Amino acid sequence: MPAKVVVVGSLNMDLVTRAERLPRGGETLIGKSFATVPGGKGANQAVAAARLGAQVSMVGCVGDDAYGEQLRGALLAEAIDYQAVSVIEGSSGVALIVVDDSSQNAIVIVAGANAQLAPEVVAGFDAILQAADVIICQLEVPYSTVGYALKRGRELGKTVILNPAPASGPLPADWYASIDYLIPNESEASALSGLPVNSRESAEAAASQLIAAGAGKVIVTLGAQGSLFADGARFDYFPAPKVEAIDTTAAGDTFVGAFAAALAAGKSEAEAISFGQVAAALSVTRAGAQPSIPTLSDVQAFSPS
Repeated sequence: MPAKVVVVGSLNMDLVTRAERLPRGGETLIGKSFATVPGGKGANQAVAAARLGAQVSMVGCVGDDAYGEQLRGALLAEAIDYQAVSVIEGSSGVALIVVDDSSQNAIVIVAGANAQLAPEVVAGFDAILQAADVIICQLEVPYSTVGYALKRGRELGKTVILNPAPASGPLPADWYASIDYLIPNESEASALSGLPVNSRESAEAAASQLIAAGAGKVIVTLGAQGSLFADGARFDYFPAPKVEAIDTTAAGDTFVGAFAAALAAGKSEAEAISFGQVAAALSVTRAGAQPSIPTLSDVQAFSPS
């Protein structure tokens, strides 16, 4: 049977435009293209885990609007169990994304229905959590809900992953003991630790501080520089495959979903991280969030140039 991954998190419709560069304050630019693409960190990670071999269930909320219907349909198309994606009155979450010619992006998120994912909603689907091998959370739903899901995952003895995105400051101190793998990028590691993270050495310092706070293990994703693994006893670096980037949207989500799928399938940490690196590298060679996420066959066929 495929490994079971449960994602508790956000579903957004991404409204994506491409422009030569990101606008400055008060500036209007002429865009090159526009598209609506299913996204949201939770849904992106669910799609990544599903395409990369896991049996996936999603726990979240969408609005009773056209976007909500499309977001649920996108999960169905990936054979993701969405019985725990509740439809509520009002608008679905949206993300406004601008991507420039160097593949960097700027994103504004409006939570919409994601803000209604309360702890009691998640508690109502406890059987889904009980059936999981791995539980993934992010920070695009209420903190009270994230805290509940992390602690419930620990009570059930599941492998618990937190991707602390988007992070603007330290996590609640009582969360750390429930986290097996904390996976921030450089800016998130800086926000969580209060330390600047702009080199391997500074990434090590931030990871060490987060482990001292109680996290089991930390993986700091470093973009084109790869990733740093820390467990309190050692640091390991995993280089990123060299590719030509087109759009970095959802690269971090792809890494998290791929890592979770591989770990749940019994791969070692090193194998799961390397697998996640390849999946993330492939994702940046394609435009969009979920459309950019590779399949298992894509990853297996990848050969670095």
